Amino acid sequence: MQEHHFSLLQHENEKLRHDIEKMRSELRHEIDKVTAEHRLDLNLERGRTRDELTNQNAVTSNLTNKLDREIHALEAQLEGAKYDLIKYCIGTLVSITAVGLAVVRILM
Repeated sequence: MQEHHFSLLQHENEKLRHDIEKMRSELRHEIDKVTAEHRLDLNLERGRTRDELTNQNAVTSNLTNKLDREIHALEAQLEGAKYDLIKYCIGTLVSITAVGLAVVRILM
């Protein structure tokens, strides 16, 4: 009777070990699945972040190029205005000199 009881306990013990191993295996599988999902989510987010950064770099580059073009255009306009100012100053000086020489000639 005692041997029968011992064999039933052993059988029950083996059955419980088998169930524990099965649960352990299922738990390991679930943990691997969740880990893989998180890894995938992180990789997708990293890809989105990389794409957004690339887009922002392109926008920044376009704005920088636009600002450079506008600065060069303003510098060219400033040089043109400076050239015009020098031209008008020389014209004014030549005109004043001509009038001054005409007055001196008339007075003499």
